[in-house]
Order: sequence, then C-alpha cells, then structure tokens
Amino acid sequence: MKFTLTDLESLIAERKATLPEGSYTTYLFTKGQDKILKKVGEEAAETIIASKNNDATELVYEASDLIYHLLVLLAHHNIPFAEIEAELARRHVAPTEPLP
Repeated sequence: MKFTLTDLESLIAERKATLPEGSYTTYLFTKGQDKILKKVGEEAAETIIASKNNDATELVYEASDLIYHLLVLLAHHNIPFAEIEAELARRHVAPTEPLP
C-alpha cells in the first residue's frame, strides 16, 4: 500500500475538522500551537540524534515523526503542503553550466 504525504495531509485535515475522540491528532489540535511546536522541536532533536548515532532505522522512525508533526503545524496555520512544494520549486534553479 502506498501512503503519500498528500494522504497524510488529508488525514490530518479530516482529524482537524472532526476532532475524533481518542485521536492523537485531535489531542495536538486541542492543546494548540505551543504543544505542536514542542513536539516539532522534540522530533527534530530526536532526528538529529538518530543521524549522529548512524542508526538508519531510528532515523527513518524519527524523521517520520518529524514530518507528521510538521504537517500538523502547517494544518494549524491552514497552510497546505502544496505551498511548501511551490516554494521548493521556486527555489530550484537548474544549473546553466555543466558541473566539472
């Protein structure tokens, strides 16, 4: 089964709209921005540690947590992931000359 960032973004948006009881995403939205920011910071730190420890399995796990919490933060601000993609595309400049 393929599960994309778009799928995750849609799931987070649905949870934000419906706030189902028992959902961790509901918990984050209910607690608000400070809790979401705390989790983004924690997951960023844990991702850094996993990288420093050269633990690929842990790095995948922590990077997944970081991406999830970042998408929750974007949803909190009503910023669709498409805006991030557009910004990344805007920054991408094809090299005009071949690399040596």
